[in-house]
Amino acid sequence: MSRNFLVVDPEERPDVLRGLASPVRVKMLKALHLRGGLNVNDMAELLDLPQSTVSSNLQILEVAGLIRTETQKARKGNQKICRAVYDEVLVMFKEDVAATRPDIIEVAMPVGLYTSCEVSAPCGLCSVEGIIGLLDVPDTFLDPGRMRAGLMWFTRGFVEYQFPNNARLSKTGIEALEFSIELSSEVPGTATDWPSDISVAVNHKDVGTWTSPGDFGDQRGVYTPDWWSLRGSQYGMLKTWRIARDGTFVDGVKISPVSLKDLDIPNHRSIRLRIGVKENAKNPGGINIFGRGFGNYDQDIILRIHTAA
Repeated sequence: MSRNFLVVDPEERPDVLRGLASPVRVKMLKALHLRGGLNVNDMAELLDLPQSTVSSNLQILEVAGLIRTETQKARKGNQKICRAVYDEVLVMFKEDVAATRPDIIEVAMPVGLYTSCEVSAPCGLCSVEGIIGLLDVPDTFLDPGRMRAGLMWFTRGFVEYQFPNNARLSKTGIEALEFSIELSSEVPGTATDWPSDISVAVNHKDVGTWTSPGDFGDQRGVYTPDWWSLRGSQYGMLKTWRIARDGTFVDGVKISPVSLKDLDIPNHRSIRLRIGVKENAKNPGGINIFGRGFGNYDQDIILRIHTAA
C-alpha cells in the first residue's frame, strides 16, 4: 500500500510545526489514522473533548494541510468528514533537502511575472510598498509595476506563467513536476468558510482542481506588511501540485489521472503554468495568490523538476 509523506523545512512551514505542537492535535491525527474519516461529533466523543475544542483544532490542522475535509450526506442534512493527508511528516532543513536531492531542478517565479492573464473584478495587485495601479480594474494587471507584486487577487479568470524547461536544456529525463503556491479564496473582507475551486493547467492541459476552504484573515500573515489592512486577506495554504507518471496529486492526494505523458514536456521549450478560477466552477469563490513579502511563506511560485536518476 502506498504511503503519503511530507518533507518540511521548519523555517518555511511554521503552520505544520504549529499543527504538530499540540498534544490534542496529535491525538486527533492518530485517531484519523486509526479510524479513517471522522466527523466533529465522532472525534469529540472519541477523545472526550468539547465540540468547540475539536472544531478549532481541526481548523488549524486543515490550514496546515495536515487533514482534508469532504462533505457527505447525513440523516439530517450534510456533515463534514475529516481525513488525515500524510502517513509521515519529516522535518528537514533546506540545506539537508538540497544535499540529499541532487535530482531536483528548482525555479522560483515572482507572482507578478505572468506572461498572460484574463481576470475579472474584484481584483488587485500589491507590492510590499503598496497598491499597484487601480483596484478592481482588470487592465491594471497589464501595468509594468506588476513585476513587483507580492499579492494578487481576482474573482474569475487566470494568470499564466512561463517557466524555462531546464530539463530539456540539460537533456535530462523527468520523473515528476511540482508547483508550490500559497493560495486562498477571495471574498470582500475575509471569510474562513468561503470555498473556491482553484484550477491548474500545465501546457494548456487541465491537470486538476483543489477547493480552497476559505479566505483567511483571523490573524496577520507572518510576512504580510503592517500597512495591509487586517480586513483583507492575510495568508493562504501552501499547496503542492505534483504531476507524475501515475497521475496528478495535491499534497500527496490524487486528484486526477493526468500524468506526465499527457503533458509531453520533452517537446516543449517552456513549461506553462495556468492557475485561476473557471467560469463554470462549482465553488466560484475567487483566488488570492501570495508571493514574497505576504502571507505565511516568504516564497515565490516554485517549480521543481524531478529528474531521472
